[in-house]
Amino acid sequence: MANVLPFKAFRPANDKVHLVASRSVDGYQSGELHEKLASNPYTFLHVINPDFGDVVKTKAGSPERLNKVKSKFNAFVNEGILQQDQRPAYYVYKQYKNGFEYLGIIALTSIDDYLNGVIKIHEQTLTQREEKLKEYLEVCEFNAEPVLFCYPENAFLETLLMEVSKTTPVYDFTTSDKVRHSLWLVEDEHRLQQIESAFGAMPAIYIADGHHRSASSTLLGKQRRAAKGNYTGKEAFNYYLGVFFSETQLRIFDFNRFVKDSGGISEAQLLEKLSAKFEIKKINQTIYKPQLKHEFSMYTRGQWFALIAKPEIYLDSDPIKSLDAFILTEHILSPLFTIHDLKTDQRVGFVPGVKGPEALKQVVDEGKAEIAFGLFPVSMNHLKWIADTHNIMPPKSTWVEPKMRSGLVIYSFDEKQNN
Repeated sequence: MANVLPFKAFRPANDKVHLVASRSVDGYQSGELHEKLASNPYTFLHVINPDFGDVVKTKAGSPERLNKVKSKFNAFVNEGILQQDQRPAYYVYKQYKNGFEYLGIIALTSIDDYLNGVIKIHEQTLTQREEKLKEYLEVCEFNAEPVLFCYPENAFLETLLMEVSKTTPVYDFTTSDKVRHSLWLVEDEHRLQQIESAFGAMPAIYIADGHHRSASSTLLGKQRRAAKGNYTGKEAFNYYLGVFFSETQLRIFDFNRFVKDSGGISEAQLLEKLSAKFEIKKINQTIYKPQLKHEFSMYTRGQWFALIAKPEIYLDSDPIKSLDAFILTEHILSPLFTIHDLKTDQRVGFVPGVKGPEALKQVVDEGKAEIAFGLFPVSMNHLKWIADTHNIMPPKSTWVEPKMRSGLVIYSFDEKQNN
């Protein structure tokens, strides 16, 4: 049964929330990041980049840098930029982007649910990255960007969320990327119990995005349990931050690929080799994207093609071999371009489908790649099928929306701040 619990969050002061909450630091180019830091003293990016303006810089990931991150977080708290709620709450969050509305709950989840399989995964984590994130958490002791979870459709939660979202929010602001964010607090004891019970009746919840954050939080929790000895399971390190959406609320986009160097293969040679396993259609359109599962778009030398996989090359009864990302690697990238490992091969690149097929065309037209491939999005049912059967998706198979802002709702597991 899933443990999804209320907590006392640190949040931006109401008059500063639009200035504090930021995109993930990885989403900024260096020039843009510098501009944000220089022009906005309240952005949470200052916590993540505490060296800004200092003459002497610390090394990324070093103990010195991590201690400066923790100090900057505490400075934001001491200055009143971030304030801690006095009572545990669930945080109802709504995002409106590109005509789509996402409504979910920000709360805590338990490392025990990760360890015992109540939290289902579909992505393999890298040990080195787990350790790096664990070291970050060990010193900084806060989660500022929640793991994205989905749960089975639930009529009670859907009704409750809709009721809450019709009241006046504590936050309601629009960011410069034209995304609107709203937040409500649920503090009523009866409602807290109802929400906890609704999640407690669920046999499983699924990670949609944030596998490494889940794994590193669990790693740190296990380490602190071992160091403490007689832990109760109620200590703050036993939990980490998540945002929970019904599976009907999330949108899964395709995650597309491009080949930087085709190895000198001509268009005629490429089409001949592809024809053995794919039905090929020349597309006389400026922009094209796959219309069905097992169809791929291909753009090269100013021309779009549709590649429709022949039935004998995939197995729809197998959760992995029926994945289009697997089919593309197994029957195109690996045999034609000797790209076998998508994690390490520098000749392959990725474009999230949220950017549209225009981004694939652009990367080829600008000479950054020779060939680009578009995929049909993975369905939520397929993602759950893979997780339920303990399988692992190929790298970068899905791009899931919505994406959360850092610093909007923060969980501190510093025991001094949780007393």
